[in-house]
Amino acid sequence: MSFGENLQYLRKQKEITQEQLAEQLEVSRQSVSKWESGQSYPEMEKLLQICSMFHCNMDTLMQGDVSQAFAKDSYGYDKFKNTLSKMIAAGVGILLFGISLMMLLCGAGIEEDIATAVFFVLLIVSVIIFIVTGMQSGRFCEKYPQIEDFYTEEEKEQAYKRFIIGIAVGVGLILVGCLFLIVADFRVEKMQLTDKLQMEKWDYIINGIFMMIVAAAASLLTFTALQKEKYNVKDYNKENNPSPERKKRNELIGKLCGCIMLVATIVFFLIGFIEGGWAVSWFAFVAGGILCSIVAIALSRGE
Repeated sequence: MSFGENLQYLRKQKEITQEQLAEQLEVSRQSVSKWESGQSYPEMEKLLQICSMFHCNMDTLMQGDVSQAFAKDSYGYDKFKNTLSKMIAAGVGILLFGISLMMLLCGAGIEEDIATAVFFVLLIVSVIIFIVTGMQSGRFCEKYPQIEDFYTEEEKEQAYKRFIIGIAVGVGLILVGCLFLIVADFRVEKMQLTDKLQMEKWDYIINGIFMMIVAAAASLLTFTALQKEKYNVKDYNKENNPSPERKKRNELIGKLCGCIMLVATIVFFLIGFIEGGWAVSWFAFVAGGILCSIVAIALSRGE
């Protein structure tokens, strides 16, 4: 912001007119008007007086953005986004943990029907979480489609550092899970099991532990990504005040992703119930999520 814009912003924050500011600075109203329009600048004495009056430093007043110091989270945006991040991350974690628990129960000798029922309970919990968060998010965006960017550059920089650490840890967990799969499979092969039932149990246990690691990693990655997105207030405002073209594109993306996840759910049940492949059927949701991401990226190109 220019000096004139900063001065105008500070004056309006104090809710005083140009005449009132001119009286306090002992200058004419025309002088204040020229300062704010950028036609002239005050003398050093007046600049110091302005800094003292509005409690700001000279550098920020002359070439910075004083609005950053006055911006406030008037609508509870930060708290809402933090809660949303935790709930969605929890929903993702519960869903994947349900798959993991189902595999571990099967590996422990529990009947497959019981293990599947346990998974469905956790699946229902995660779906409820997603529905509730989706409705809460829609309501918040409807009430507050425009948010003032109140985050400072320092806060955004710290958030980016946390984002890097979160991504690194999440990816590291997935790599640890892959390493565990390789080592565990190698150990099972060395056991030279001849009983098919025992081999299936070991496969369930190994895949169950792997999925537990993936659940932790996915929850962390989801939370990390949502926390980084929180600081991009500009995109939030753009998303909630879309152009007609963007609105149509978002509706198309929503419909396509809905169809993709419906197909993924059908495939999940078909593989699980008909083929009895509950150990691998969860890949349908992973594939569906990847396809949704591809569709969203492809249709959002050029924005």
